Amino acid sequence: MTESDKHSLATKAQEIAPRDRPAEETTAAEGEAREKLRALTAEYEARMDEVADLITRVRHEINNPLTGVLGQAQLLLREDLPERAKKRAETIEALALRIRDIVAQLRQVQKTSKG
Repeated sequence: MTESDKHSLATKAQEIAPRDRPAEETTAAEGEAREKLRALTAEYEARMDEVADLITRVRHEINNPLTGVLGQAQLLLREDLPERAKKRAETIEALALRIRDIVAQLRQVQKTSKG
């Protein structure tokens, strides 16, 4: 849920909050507005769950081949390679590590969306 969405929900909640009246005096419009707010909140929560599930799948699909690429590059770097080949293996390793860091950031997004 974006900050704009949160602000919008908070504003709507303030608009429909009871104003020092007993519960039985709330109007039908207020009850309807509360129900709409509940439905909207449930919809956003469902979307956030979908986003978290998508992030989980994407992380898995990237991490599996990435582990192989990174491992192979590191194994190559242990060998006695010509300088040009060594530079290429170092580049592969550096880029794989960068991707690994990006995937780790996705985990933080996933935690936030489930939060």
